[in-house]
Amino acid sequence: MKCRICSREAVEEYCEFHEKAHRSVVQKYEEWKKAIDISWKEYLNEILQNPYTGSWAKEVAERLMKNGDR
Repeated sequence: MKCRICSREAVEEYCEFHEKAHRSVVQKYEEWKKAIDISWKEYLNEILQNPYTGSWAKEVAERLMKNGDR
């Protein structure tokens, strides 16, 4: 099975790199939501706009935004 984002071999739906980024994006949302009132889509947009966000996290955020997943 291939990663849904890249062509690497997938652990489940993502490769090990995108899976780690996915877990981080989802976990960090809870922290952001506690700190400020932010929606899931607003949070994903913040990830995409942040120049310090890594490429794997941005790719995950793009996919989640496009598909409406979490």
